Amino acid sequence: MKKIRLTLFIMIGLSILFIAYQYRTLFIKTTTKALHEKSIPNNDTLLLQKLKQQSKTISTFAYTNHFNSRICFLVDMSIQSGKNRFFVYNMQKDSVELAGLVAHGSGNSKFTQTPTFSNEISSGCTSLGKYKVSYQYNGKFGKAYKLFGLDSTNSNAFERNVVLHAYSCVPNNQSYPLPICNSLGCPMVSYTFLEALHPIITASKRPILLYIYR
Repeated sequence: MKKIRLTLFIMIGLSILFIAYQYRTLFIKTTTKALHEKSIPNNDTLLLQKLKQQSKTISTFAYTNHFNSRICFLVDMSIQSGKNRFFVYNMQKDSVELAGLVAHGSGNSKFTQTPTFSNEISSGCTSLGKYKVSYQYNGKFGKAYKLFGLDSTNSNAFERNVVLHAYSCVPNNQSYPLPICNSLGCPMVSYTFLEALHPIITASKRPILLYIYR
């Protein structure tokens, strides 16, 4: 009798875990789809032209240095933080696959609406330039991706612990004219947006370039 009860208990527990997993997967897929449909700037001609120009800036570098030559991550720091400014860009189709909010560094101040840029260690600033999106790990804020700076303007990124990660203060939807929170130099996104980036990163056979510019 005890063995039967134990078996039933285990089966019920496994069933609950399976249902919870399926629900979480469905929630992430549904939320990501909604985020995708709302985020692509199809009608912003000037923005699309600038994205195309920036993708051309790094496409040759990506190809010759064995990075993903189809998909890149473009972060335009000239756009206010309450607007989508992190773009998953298809360099072959010249199209935006996904867009979301991303925080800039506070420069160690309590809050700054306009980013300042620095490569100095402990500056708390965003660093401009090309980054290699490297391996995934579990950090202070959960899932994160190590970043390696590839230019003189961001060469200290790894030592500064500048990584691609999520945080709860970054909303899923645009908040403009209200700005969003600051980071300490990391390209910090919402948890939902990071979940949308995850399969893109893991499916890529070659490293993806993240390019922060203004």
